[in-house]
Amino acid sequence: MQTEFPGRVSSRRVEDDESAGTPGGRCIRSEMRIPSDDYTESRKKVLVKGVSSRFARTESDSSATFSNSGSTPNGSPLGSETEDERDEEELAKVPLQVPPRRKSTVVSPSAAQKLGNDAMDIPGVQSPNSTITSVNSISSLLKEKLQLSIPQALRSSKKRQKADYRLRAFVGMLFLCVVFLVGFAHIYYTQHVLQRAYFDKFRFNKNERVMRVYSSTGAEIVAARLGEGIPTETGVFPCLPHHQRAGSVCLEWLQQTRLYLAHSERGDMHCYHITWQSLSPYYDPKDCFDWSPKRGHWYGAGQIQNMAYPLEQGKLDPSPFVTGDIRKHPFGNVLKRYFLNSKGATVMVDPETPLYVSINANRTKDFCLQAKHDAFAYINHLTPFPRLNYTICATDNIKSLHSTIAEKSLWDGLKPDELNAVHSLLTEPVWQISPTNEAAIYNYTEDVIALGFLRQGHVLLSEEWQPSPGDFVLDESRFPSMEETINIIHRRGFRIVFTIQPFISTESVNFRDAVANRLLISERGSDPRIPALTRYKQSNSAGVLDITNNKTMPWLQSKLESLVTKYHVDSFYLDLGTGHDMPHYYKCEKPLINPDHYKTLFTKSILGSISVIGVSGAIVRPKAPVFVSLPPFPSSWKAIKTVIPTVLSYGMIGYPFIMPGAVGGDVALPMSDNNPDNDYEVNLPDKELYARWLQLSTFLPVIRFTHLPSKYSDESIVEMAKRLTTLRQKTVTPLLKKYANETLDSGLPIVRPLWMLDPADPACHVVVDEFSVGEELIVAPILYSGSRQREVYLPAGVWRDGIDGSLRKGSRWIHNYRVAEDKVAYFVKMPDNTRF
Repeated sequence: MQTEFPGRVSSRRVEDDESAGTPGGRCIRSEMRIPSDDYTESRKKVLVKGVSSRFARTESDSSATFSNSGSTPNGSPLGSETEDERDEEELAKVPLQVPPRRKSTVVSPSAAQKLGNDAMDIPGVQSPNSTITSVNSISSLLKEKLQLSIPQALRSSKKRQKADYRLRAFVGMLFLCVVFLVGFAHIYYTQHVLQRAYFDKFRFNKNERVMRVYSSTGAEIVAARLGEGIPTETGVFPCLPHHQRAGSVCLEWLQQTRLYLAHSERGDMHCYHITWQSLSPYYDPKDCFDWSPKRGHWYGAGQIQNMAYPLEQGKLDPSPFVTGDIRKHPFGNVLKRYFLNSKGATVMVDPETPLYVSINANRTKDFCLQAKHDAFAYINHLTPFPRLNYTICATDNIKSLHSTIAEKSLWDGLKPDELNAVHSLLTEPVWQISPTNEAAIYNYTEDVIALGFLRQGHVLLSEEWQPSPGDFVLDESRFPSMEETINIIHRRGFRIVFTIQPFISTESVNFRDAVANRLLISERGSDPRIPALTRYKQSNSAGVLDITNNKTMPWLQSKLESLVTKYHVDSFYLDLGTGHDMPHYYKCEKPLINPDHYKTLFTKSILGSISVIGVSGAIVRPKAPVFVSLPPFPSSWKAIKTVIPTVLSYGMIGYPFIMPGAVGGDVALPMSDNNPDNDYEVNLPDKELYARWLQLSTFLPVIRFTHLPSKYSDESIVEMAKRLTTLRQKTVTPLLKKYANETLDSGLPIVRPLWMLDPADPACHVVVDEFSVGEELIVAPILYSGSRQREVYLPAGVWRDGIDGSLRKGSRWIHNYRVAEDKVAYFVKMPDNTRF
């Protein structure tokens, strides 16, 4: 260690001469610059001794110390310890000056040996051969300085970079937070602040035109974008006083459209009435509902192309909501403007709205309603510009909601014989025959009796009993003694049903008379005496009776009464065609709302005069005991898969009494005199398909046959039909009667989807290949060729297996459930207190 004194100290190297007493040796000589001119030898002794003593304290085990050995420059030994102490005291009294810089001290070799390694640790002490100005010392100093300065610079640079990164990260995070807060504030403002609560459980943002409906628990049930297509720059304002309606909120988008919002309550059910009135010929009101999975599942409407079930799984471009042939048009033969959501909401569209519907069009998950005039479906404009009018009702339970909405008291005005007609259709088969001659009808009924286990039921003759559609008389060339044949059929226990239609072929004997009396629909934009023509089945040219003409119904009644009187016809079946079967440029004496409105008027007019057991299509539920038919199904495995969703859909939209198609599919039954058996065999459905279709039909409200089981050479088909007939009579028919009576009171369907048994079970909402008869019987038929097993889901409760009699717990799936070719899976509900 280098000792600093209060004064200024200078050290220099001294070369020893021969008189120093140390030959060739060198020693440390320290000089003290003292302000006094006196410089004595004693001061040097004290300085040398002080340095030596400090070295000695640093290394205690050194063999020689400067405190007791050493020499002066003249070679004389240092003074005693007492004298040294005295000299130090004297020196302490003399003020010293601090040197401006330090110089290296040169140590002699002998001293270096005595100091050993400690000398290397003493600052300011160098080897005898080095000086402060030597190159090595400068390079060492520079290296040391660089070694110290570069890491410090690097460390300081890294610290600055880290600090810079931290600052940037902080600024970035602050920016993101600001953006998030601004975005959140905007969304909150637009969705909550601007989303005004016009009614209870109802929110509407008039700027964004977003509507939301909530349940009593605050859960969002319905979300929709209203007024799609309104230009964004169009402002919204309250309506003028003379446009206001009592009890409604009125908003107007200038020169575009006007919106009315109203609210009503029915128990715990809230209903919201939405009406758009277009103010421009260039705007057609359009509202789109969010059908994403989180919004639940949707049902209703009727039969839609490809029969998606639930509806959100389908796809449909914007199309007029009118009936048609499902093979060529978007919708089937039965429709209703009713849509039901599994979360507890319904959408009901007013019948006067010129309605277009789209589902998941343009790669969206939307269900859109649009009011739009066109040249065919909605030609009669009830308002100058299109008006979209519908109602949304919401509650917390889909089953209770549907029960509340369903039409009640269907039995009101029902006569005893009409109620008997309902029960007869539930308990007896319908034998659908395409009559070619009397022998075909006679032999068919004889084959039914020969089976022995099937009841007689109703013999349904297609429209081919006439020479041409619209004749309303039997073809005497093919049925010369039809009156006697019908009497034989009656004695055998059958009822006879004739199919009639409102179409009059141009080849009919009645066409000239109908034209002369202007009984046919005329062509729009032409002379009203010219009838509008269309196609009907095999007739390429036919007119349509104008049911709005007061002269038409009496004319038709007289024709039908003659048939009943002469042939003792029990009832009629109305083949009304579809909306697309109407002439394109139709014009009635009284305007129709849409082409389907014709079916409603025709059915209502004819029911008061003759007995009717069924209709081919409808948009309004006909009065009991009229059953509504399912559309014709081709004989294929693809077709059988659509039977259950179609039946379920018809029941949900308010048609509880349905008449399914023929077992095995609606294949024409050729009966010719030339080897009829061979022709019959060629057109028989596939045996396995027929068996599975018969198993399915056993549990439906009406079982309809075209092909008899006995026509198959395989006796197993007849044996299976016999067992299924027994099952239907003992198990199914009592339930059909029971729930038919309940349906007349509640309006609920006889054949029900599983969610009606357990509305809170999400699995029940998507099961498409099972159904229940009332709440007591679940059916899970096989619908795939060659399959001998299937997945079965049972709702809550305990169920008895119809195949092996075992008990099975509900609210779970039965995987790989085995079903033999001659068996059908069904499960009967057990009492709630049944021990499992």
